[in-house]
Amino acid sequence: MPVLKPDQFPFRTELAVRDYECDMEGIVNNAVYQNYLEHARHLYLRSRGVDFASLIREGVHLVVVRAELDYLSPLRSGDGFLVGVRVERLTKLRGVFHQAVFRKPEFVPVLRSQIVGASLNAEGRPAPCSALDEIFPDSQFGHGV
Repeated sequence: MPVLKPDQFPFRTELAVRDYECDMEGIVNNAVYQNYLEHARHLYLRSRGVDFASLIREGVHLVVVRAELDYLSPLRSGDGFLVGVRVERLTKLRGVFHQAVFRKPEFVPVLRSQIVGASLNAEGRPAPCSALDEIFPDSQFGHGV
């Protein structure tokens, strides 16, 4: 498996662990990492000009259909960390967010994940949306395809 480095992720954001995110062992609870990853994805969407709330008002729902997380090293209260995002279009309706968390300042890999998302309409049925072209800009699947 290749070495995980922050520069492999074109979009990055920095966060810090809050006390209440830790469990009895003093480390970040496993479920909290999902929040970190989601927050970074939403920031990525905004950076691409995609407003998640506006999409929902328009009847477009971008949903997670699969989440795979590999926990590599723990974070503790007060730790600063970086969340990286790299995207890949899978089909005209699906894409994957490759994400990783790195503890600062040495950028020790903490977590590696793949989050697969899909586009649904207001009725919960698979439906293409033009926002996917913004989210996955280097895609071979153009709008309306």
